[in-house]
Amino acid sequence: MSFGICNLSIVPLRLEPTDTSEMVNQVVFGEPFKILEKAKKWSKIRLSFDNYEGFIDNKQYEEITEEVYISLSEENKSYAGELIDFITDNNHNLTTIPLGARLPFLKNKSININTTSYFYEGKVCAKKLSKAAIIDTSFLFLNVPYLWGGKSPFGIDCSGFTQTVYKLCGYNLLRDAKQQATQGEFLSFIEESEPGDLAFFDNEEGIITHVGIIMNDYKIIHAHGKVRIDKLDHSGIYNVDTNKHTHKLRVIKRLIK
Repeated sequence: MSFGICNLSIVPLRLEPTDTSEMVNQVVFGEPFKILEKAKKWSKIRLSFDNYEGFIDNKQYEEITEEVYISLSEENKSYAGELIDFITDNNHNLTTIPLGARLPFLKNKSININTTSYFYEGKVCAKKLSKAAIIDTSFLFLNVPYLWGGKSPFGIDCSGFTQTVYKLCGYNLLRDAKQQATQGEFLSFIEESEPGDLAFFDNEEGIITHVGIIMNDYKIIHAHGKVRIDKLDHSGIYNVDTNKHTHKLRVIKRLIK
């Protein structure tokens, strides 16, 4: 088996090996993965962070050895903490990196991908934070536009939003809303919830399709059109602009005690 790492800012991960295929996820700078299949133009990969699979253009990543992949899996993970920032390589070339980008082998403001060293002097997220930090971190994404498959400040979907916020605070969530709903402890009532808990919502077929982060005072922050704050009640999400319910509540989960 081969291994790779993203050496560009934000790269689309597609459902099928073609440029016109649906983008189901994104791979951000510094993110390692296993290469399951490699053809002339496309590779099928499995992300190290959450085991999510899809196709990536061969021109948009760099191969690494199994030893490097294992080292990245075992190291204390560091992430870029600025909304948008940049790194510089040995030749002073700039590469922009988004909030949540991985900083591989960070030491003395230097990060490394194979033989290339980059200099980074921005904010670093590398510690497990308190539950209260979930809400503070979520505010960084307020008004970011909704983008199916997105997980960056330039566009994000509902589960990409919750996953990235939790990641920056030191916690691992799976990628899709229905996968995240399998994690954590069930809560019976909204009244039992705390800021930082997750609320999940289903469609008419009973499939969980949406997730948001519960706040104080029966409010929720979630990605719907944009990352926004709405009201939460026993029926679901009540949009404060349209004065209508937009999502039907299915379950509340607690991942951080």
